[in-house]
Amino acid sequence: MAEHGYHHAQISRIARTAGVADGTVYLYFKNKEDILISLLRQAIGRIVEKLQQRIAGLERAEDQLRALVELYLQELGAHPQLAMVTQVHLRQVDAGIRREIGDIMKPFYRALDDVIELGMRQGVFRPNINPRIARRMIFGTLDETVTAWVLPGGKYDLASLAEDVVDVLLYGLSRTRAAEAPGRGEIPPAEVM
Repeated sequence: MAEHGYHHAQISRIARTAGVADGTVYLYFKNKEDILISLLRQAIGRIVEKLQQRIAGLERAEDQLRALVELYLQELGAHPQLAMVTQVHLRQVDAGIRREIGDIMKPFYRALDDVIELGMRQGVFRPNINPRIARRMIFGTLDETVTAWVLPGGKYDLASLAEDVVDVLLYGLSRTRAAEAPGRGEIPPAEVM
């Protein structure tokens, strides 16, 4: 699917790549949509499981947010084909599949919600922010960062952007914070548009 696109990934091509007969694929999956959903369920499940382990001992919202961003970028950065599927091909599937994908993403969104809620309680985030907008902002930033990396072919270390992403998420575009953080804000050449 990453190599040929979702619509051009026929079961026969998937079976050939896996080194099995077409019928063998149908023993495990109903169709290519089922393969796509299974792939995403496994990948997001792995990220959520690792995230829960990583933030278990972290008490500060900033540290949990940093762990979440680092893990997400590390996981997709380590699996460029998965990143290509999640960032490009999933946007081309029908509404029914996108709804299933939304259900798969719920545990990750809950993890984001927990970090936001903790940040609001700890005074890291403003107490009057809209948590749903905050979640969309954080996930949207991650999503766009991965897309900007995967489309030109992933030519730099995606995980190396984690601290810059966290910096902008925590401190916004304020001049005050930027002046306190020397060396921040350098963009890898492949990201400059």
